[in-house]
Amino acid sequence: MRLYLASTSPARRALLAQTGIEPVLVAPGVDEDQAVRAASDALGRDLTGPELVAMLAVEKATAVADGRVAGSAVDGFVFGGDSAFEVEGVLYGKPHEPEVARERWRQMLAAGGGTLWSGHCVIDRRRDGDTTHGPGGAGRAGDAPPVRRVDASDGGPLGVAGHLGSVAPGGSTMVTAGDRVVAVDSAVLTFADDVSADEIDAYVATGEPLEVAGAFTIDGRAAAYITRIDGAPSAVVGLSLPVLRSMLLRGFGTAWHDLWAL
Repeated sequence: MRLYLASTSPARRALLAQTGIEPVLVAPGVDEDQAVRAASDALGRDLTGPELVAMLAVEKATAVADGRVAGSAVDGFVFGGDSAFEVEGVLYGKPHEPEVARERWRQMLAAGGGTLWSGHCVIDRRRDGDTTHGPGGAGRAGDAPPVRRVDASDGGPLGVAGHLGSVAPGGSTMVTAGDRVVAVDSAVLTFADDVSADEIDAYVATGEPLEVAGAFTIDGRAAAYITRIDGAPSAVVGLSLPVLRSMLLRGFGTAWHDLWAL
């Protein structure tokens, strides 16, 4: 069974590959900054962390699910994900520039840590086989509890993502609407209290933090600066493997090992 990854992130691909899943990588082509601005304008306020990552996860998954891959219609599950790091009420995306990354590290260290929000969306685009057990059904997976069903139109300008805006730091939530399951997971991180300015400069100079949410990765050089993670470590890398497994099981009756590349 195919899993299409609406991302070209090496970290997300590596996470799935290490669990036995070889996804089909597809660039979603979503202008994230524009999408966030449009959503914020429609709401008349800034998005919360859970709203932002859920909305972008849906946008990315939808862009791939409704398109064509290598000239053919999608046949399988489509996964879209997004991440943002929140420190004392401020959401941090990708810094892009070295000085921005250095300033973010100074702020994060001063606060002592923050919350990593991880948004997930899985859309069912299976074209053959048993798809009778759609979102909310346990299918052949047994006694898995169904996902809470919502009406996307009740979520306001954010659609289904509008039902995911009030997750507590360290918590998670999951809903289904139509052919998709959407979830938000989070992890609370604590940084070392003795990281020096020289260490920040050296880390930023590697270029690693410039294109990742929050300006750090736990599967790279920044791992030594993080002393504690309360939540799924994979959520901090790019997608929560336990949550994705639960979305497939509870939402579509599909067992995790059905996606293994044997």
